[in-house]
Amino acid sequence: MNFPATRMRRLRRTEAIRSLVRETHLHPGALIYPLFICPGEGVRKPISSMPGVFNLSLDEAVKEAEECAKLGIGGLLLFGLPAEKDEQATGAWSDDGIVQTALREFKKNRALDSLVTIADVCLCEYTSHGHCGIVARDGDHYEIENDSSLELLARTAASLAKAGADIVAPSDMMDGRIAAMREALDRADLEQTPIMSYASKFASAFYGPFREAADSAPQFGDRRSYQMDGANRREAMREIDLDLVEGADMLLMKPAMPYLDIIREARDRFDVPMGAYQVSGEYSMLHAAFERGWLEPQRAMMESLLSLRRAGSDFIVTYFAKDAAKVLA
Repeated sequence: MNFPATRMRRLRRTEAIRSLVRETHLHPGALIYPLFICPGEGVRKPISSMPGVFNLSLDEAVKEAEECAKLGIGGLLLFGLPAEKDEQATGAWSDDGIVQTALREFKKNRALDSLVTIADVCLCEYTSHGHCGIVARDGDHYEIENDSSLELLARTAASLAKAGADIVAPSDMMDGRIAAMREALDRADLEQTPIMSYASKFASAFYGPFREAADSAPQFGDRRSYQMDGANRREAMREIDLDLVEGADMLLMKPAMPYLDIIREARDRFDVPMGAYQVSGEYSMLHAAFERGWLEPQRAMMESLLSLRRAGSDFIVTYFAKDAAKVLA
């Protein structure tokens, strides 16, 4: 049937009708809020490039987590800023590491029972050089060693799970890390702990503000030899497939909005839980437009999140989680 018998606008006439036929929905339980935990007490240090985001000491992080629980947010993604760094990333896998300590504190707090605690597994925040693996140097030449890094990454995953992480989320992009972590978790009687793999993490310009937040910028070179080339869609599908074969239970796509095609194709191909990480640069870019009056904050925020759900993500890691949950309440 053609116009005038068919009128698409009939189902857009009122908000009640639009809501009734809406295909994609957001809810607070599908949002994950990142937390950056730092040493000290009473610390709430603003991150200059990320308005409204802070480095938090553990006592302040608990308050933030309690607010997230009251808002109905689904979970937290935890990052740590250690007091000291070294070439072996000791703070990442130490039993008294900053995230391990936070996890134990969170698990004692019954007000946080509704929150899923997800621990990022990487070495970059804990290494003195800022890379995600062990560095081998030969004069001016350096290489990020893959296989020697796996032992430390696996040890980190097991340490975080033992401390209480509900999910471990490797973001390092070393080959074979999922199999190494699955083996380490199973060997430690932590076989019930799921692995959420950043399976197709791209080397992106949109991570800049995060590196300020996590104090994780590389001291030399870049991460293009292990994070993915942004031009490669087919390779991303191979990365995901390999991680699932190795034992990954869930996927996290990163970045989000510049890679909506990757999210959509992954959703079509793989029948596993999948999230999207709306990374720091996406958040900061929108805030810069908000501050200049170029975009309407609430509408732009919600539209950006809706696009990620529409593309196929089951949940979203976003620094907008608290603001969006308030809108959705």
